[in-house]
Amino acid sequence: MTAALRFRDLTLGYDRHPAVHHLDGSVAEGALLAVIGPNGAGKTTLLKGIVGMLPPLAGGIELALSRQDIAYLPQIAEIDRSFPIIVYDLVAMGLWRHSGLTGGIGRHERERIGAAIASVGLEGFENRAIGTLSGGQMQRALFARLLLQDAQLILLDEPFISLDTKTVSDLLDLIRRWHGEKRTVIAVLHDLETVRARFPAALLLARQPVAWGETPEVLTPENLLKARRMCEAFDSTAEVCEVHAA
Repeated sequence: MTAALRFRDLTLGYDRHPAVHHLDGSVAEGALLAVIGPNGAGKTTLLKGIVGMLPPLAGGIELALSRQDIAYLPQIAEIDRSFPIIVYDLVAMGLWRHSGLTGGIGRHERERIGAAIASVGLEGFENRAIGTLSGGQMQRALFARLLLQDAQLILLDEPFISLDTKTVSDLLDLIRRWHGEKRTVIAVLHDLETVRARFPAALLLARQPVAWGETPEVLTPENLLKARRMCEAFDSTAEVCEVHAA
């Protein structure tokens, strides 16, 4: 099976302090992969490395596609909701990869924007300022923007934090739709029951890989305990690890 991306002895971190150590493995095209682990395990760091926001300290990431074909949704807490923009314009930003910042929006584009907004259940909210939205409504709008990006690799960082059950269910249906379209989806998640029910593959991190494979084989009590103990044992005052420059 063709790999969408491959990790080659990947180490990522900040100021030469590794947050993800020596990760090897590949993610197949069309995979639906959950990245799980305790707080501080390096999950967000890994996504930032894939999208190119964080260069490797060692090793590398091989992509079978252009980084322009990656859609990345950061944690909602990282998004400035005070920015003066309405829902329609936020969703329309998903077309930038195709039309550019100065590209016009014609009838076809308006139809696509409307369809994306309808797909996430936000009809009637088009002219609402994003600062007036609830957390669930904001996340629906961001998923509508992802729909328009039409990317082959979709990265989601904790997309369901503090959302109501209905919103989580609706957004999971969109993820299932992407999976059915053979897109590759990698999601950082904390809810293990959601992972068990909806994600066939999982990567358990604790600053280094603990287990990676089919979800039932990864989410064993032994693996979860090992991951927790590894993160609890991490010493943030330790000497900087010696790694070779990428």
